[in-house]
Amino acid sequence: MGKRMVILGAGESGTGAAILAKARGWDVFVSDCAAIRPPYRDMLTQRGIAWEENRHTETLILNADEVVKSPGIPDKAPVMRQISARGIPVISEIELAGRYTASKMICITGSNGKTTTTMLTYHILSQAGQDVGLAGNVGHSLALQVAETPHDCYVIELSSFQLDNMYDFKADIAILLNITPDHLDRYGYDLQNYVDAKFRILQNQTEQDAFVFWNDDPVIARELSRRLPQATLYPFSDRYHPSLKGYVSDGKIIIETLNGTFDMERDLLSLKGMHNLYNSLAAGIAARILDIRNEKIRASLSDFTGVEHRLEMVARVRGVDYINDSKATNVNSCWYALQSIPTKLVLILGGTDKGNDYSEIEALVMKKARALIFLSVDNTKLHDFFDGKVEQIADARSMEEAVRTAYRLAQKGDTVLLSPCCASFDLFKNYEDRGNRFKTCVCNL
Repeated sequence: MGKRMVILGAGESGTGAAILAKARGWDVFVSDCAAIRPPYRDMLTQRGIAWEENRHTETLILNADEVVKSPGIPDKAPVMRQISARGIPVISEIELAGRYTASKMICITGSNGKTTTTMLTYHILSQAGQDVGLAGNVGHSLALQVAETPHDCYVIELSSFQLDNMYDFKADIAILLNITPDHLDRYGYDLQNYVDAKFRILQNQTEQDAFVFWNDDPVIARELSRRLPQATLYPFSDRYHPSLKGYVSDGKIIIETLNGTFDMERDLLSLKGMHNLYNSLAAGIAARILDIRNEKIRASLSDFTGVEHRLEMVARVRGVDYINDSKATNVNSCWYALQSIPTKLVLILGGTDKGNDYSEIEALVMKKARALIFLSVDNTKLHDFFDGKVEQIADARSMEEAVRTAYRLAQKGDTVLLSPCCASFDLFKNYEDRGNRFKTCVCNL
């Protein structure tokens, strides 16, 4: 019998990891402390992979030679503490997949903008006719694709949780967009622990690889002075500096790589706002490094339609715009949204707090918010910070109540913005569920 691999969590990544491990000769067992969704249960059963749900059976887990952990499982979970005490190695699905493929890896992380940049990079490559897969936090499991539908290259969105359990994996192109406080509840409320996780995207890179990053991020700048990456550096910014490889000059975005120079009128970018300029520069740099033709990059940067739940225009109702930014699960994401909207706002905030410091958005909220609506099981922290700073503040216990209240408080020409700053798990299944409920309620006005 081959070595035993235990997969904890049977969602997209766990099921994909199990299928790949089975295909490569491992004795595989999948354990999920919740019910396994029918599509994944069927995939495991059809391939003869043993599984359990609604429990973690110690005797079936602690005899593993290696464990693949879902990114959503914290290290402090009881089963993880037992695994750690036994000294059993724990890896991520991405780490496992990387062992069994030599395909190019374009990996994207950052506190904000990584989904948009990932989708935009994938859009450019696929429109240019590349054999490319989409994986990580978006698309399909990387491990499943490696096992059954392999591609020449992959564009992968990586969270800090996935990076935590990656060791030998190497990104051919690593993109780090920004670092602001997020998920501090998972990192001992110590920002440096979170920063260290993000910088794991650089591990194992050589000078043949590329590191693309926002030049003006103070945390990235500080860390680079300490770490001295081996990769070839591709910094970008919205203004010119001789060291930059991506920048704006005379109304054009300009990208310089070993494969030549790319330029394009900034006004022709389909994605608007400063944060989307950065996303477009990062994706464009990656495409030029891969020697995608300029006209293909230009076309894709012009026609990309954006990402659902990220500054997504839902409807205009009686002169009021409703924007779904449910993916803004941290304060900095909300800051980007507030900065990008020129009108007065009714802002819907709240959810599961992750150690948030709301001072980052305080000035913008006081300047732009006509009213605040707090949508959480417990709104105490929000009230403690914002009470007295905005004239109208209301509480809501459901999305229906939040949207009805916003409809009542908004004036013609305003924007109602769902940009919660928080995770969604107190009232919703996930941020997609929260955003979809918002859209449904708006469409029912």
